[in-house]
Amino acid sequence: CRCWVAVGRRERERDIVTLTHRREMAARSLVGRAVASVRQLQSRSVHTVAAVKSDKLFVHRDTNENSASKPFKFTDANMKKVDAIIANFPASFKRAAVIPLLDLAQRQHEGWLPISAMNEVARILEMPRIRVYEVASFYTMFNRDPVGKYHVQVCTTTPCMVRGAYDIFAAVQKKLGISNGQTTPDKLFTLLEVECLGACANAPMIQINDEFYEDLSVKDIDDIFDDLRRGRTPKPGPRNGRQAAEPLGGQMTLKRDPTPPGFGLRTDGQL
Repeated sequence: CRCWVAVGRRERERDIVTLTHRREMAARSLVGRAVASVRQLQSRSVHTVAAVKSDKLFVHRDTNENSASKPFKFTDANMKKVDAIIANFPASFKRAAVIPLLDLAQRQHEGWLPISAMNEVARILEMPRIRVYEVASFYTMFNRDPVGKYHVQVCTTTPCMVRGAYDIFAAVQKKLGISNGQTTPDKLFTLLEVECLGACANAPMIQINDEFYEDLSVKDIDDIFDDLRRGRTPKPGPRNGRQAAEPLGGQMTLKRDPTPPGFGLRTDGQL
């Protein structure tokens, strides 16, 4: 009996040693695979792109032309407009005038909005400067850097694109000798590619300052900019002869004079 007990004890000890050995081997295997994965990760090539600096959507950096140290004040005539604009809103909601006041400041300051003008608007409306900066940096209608006398915006969104917007854009670049975002050396023109300007029915089109020029051809580009260089104001609107956004094939409705008042009603007083 003692012999059988001793044999059983040795077998159990051998089984324990074997199990322990297997566990150690499994643990080493797991550690080995983890180390190999880390080495592989370290050796993988990481694809990166060049860091792109802000395109002025949110960041202001002082320049000689645009810094808070250069004061901005509304003219006497524009201050009257400021008072009239603010009067449209309840006294406790005069901050709602921030957009029209920023627009007025931009028009006074040769078509662009310096940070000192934003600060002045904030002072007048008694609101934190950062709130004004948020508005000015959100809306693309506000130019926070100097622009030329004529701010040329070329729409290339889908309706204009399928109607030849990129041909128009190329023609403008060739005519002015500048690329997107640049200003001519004489400070006369600034060119910018933009999203939809809301004249899709008259594509392709461009906006120059406040005027829309629609239904454009490459020849129209030459004519428009030749007029501007000569100090003339080109006629805005469609350039192909149609009225507003009527069908390209001509008027399809309202082709006859409207009926006079009372047409179709009985004159005998009966229903």
